[in-house]
Amino acid sequence: MDPTVRRNTTRRLPTALVLTTALLATGCSGRADDGPEPAATESSATPHGYVEGAREAAEEQSRLLLGDPGTGASRVLDLVTGKVHETAPVTGAAGLSTDGRFGFFHTDRGAHVVDGGAWMVDHGDHVHYYRAAIRDVGDLPAGRGAEIRSDVTVTAATDRDGRTTLYDRTALEEGEVGPARTLAGVHVGAVVPYGEHLVALTGDDDSAEVTVYDREGSPVASPDATCERPRGDAVTRRGVVLGCADGALLVSAEDGVFTAERIPYGQDVPEKERATAFRHRAGSDTLTAPAGRRAVWVLDVTDRAWTRVRTGPVLAANTAGEGSPLLVLETDGALHGYDIATGRHTARTEPLLAGAGKAATGADAPVVEVDRSRAYVNDRTGRRVYEIDYNDDLRVARSFGFDIAPGLMAETGR
Repeated sequence: MDPTVRRNTTRRLPTALVLTTALLATGCSGRADDGPEPAATESSATPHGYVEGAREAAEEQSRLLLGDPGTGASRVLDLVTGKVHETAPVTGAAGLSTDGRFGFFHTDRGAHVVDGGAWMVDHGDHVHYYRAAIRDVGDLPAGRGAEIRSDVTVTAATDRDGRTTLYDRTALEEGEVGPARTLAGVHVGAVVPYGEHLVALTGDDDSAEVTVYDREGSPVASPDATCERPRGDAVTRRGVVLGCADGALLVSAEDGVFTAERIPYGQDVPEKERATAFRHRAGSDTLTAPAGRRAVWVLDVTDRAWTRVRTGPVLAANTAGEGSPLLVLETDGALHGYDIATGRHTARTEPLLAGAGKAATGADAPVVEVDRSRAYVNDRTGRRVYEIDYNDDLRVARSFGFDIAPGLMAETGR
């Protein structure tokens, strides 16, 4: 099944990524093309980065997972080939999250898992990109509102009552939901796998303490830090960011020792203007979050600094970080660009959303997904997804039409 595609130009790689790809090809023995693997011989060693059943590529193999909250229909758009794959319908899906490979369609019954078949492995000095078959995996018995977080070995699902269930993520990679085990204790917000451990908040909704568990579920560290009225989390290269009433906590590990560092706003912030829903490009240390109705918070984790950028009325926001613009989808239906350092408005698209003033709010509100070279905006009413070149004055590079209303969207392959 192919979507209707309006194309201004092909997807281009930024110079930095081209250089990274060249280094990968010369400094890493894995294949850098999307062709078949060479036949194995008794004397050949397993190539560095080899993943059984997957093909390695030289660039991001980005795919968009899409869901129609009204009908339950779901699709996966391959952004490299432009083809659309139909996946099993998920009745009652009211939200969609991802860990970079798997999509989790959230319903009252649990979370339906779809393997997006695209992911990356970051080795620090180089990155591997992979593509494999798209497939439905099964259901995790986590109720509506469950927070699901993963790393390469474990998936943690925390329900609204604070109970956390752990799943073997390698079983998901093999196409099945494996046996589950329960993490002892009651937790506030999501339990986040990080640094071969589990980072959690214990206590209550008013004041919680950071607790670190090993993979067996035993508490191994309790950094001396509390988080008042915790909401929101994100994983960065620098550590786990936890949203708190006075700003954020950065939980990080070095040589197996966990510490928590406070990053305060530096000013009094009303409750309704707190950063509570972080979004960022995978691998970036720059986070965004709405700051009330007409502003966006930008948290530079590297510099431990908050910036509040005044905008128009906000529907969604994101940024690629590292000198890229702040991208804000506003209630006029257009995507706007802002210089983070100065707050200056730098660019604007034509309206992208049909009936922008009636755009949904909550879990099925439009989102802005960002990767290394493009941003994506979903238009539920117009049944389209727009690809934006944010390095070229927010030029609309491609638009994709669908036979479903893509109210839910998440990008994999990053």
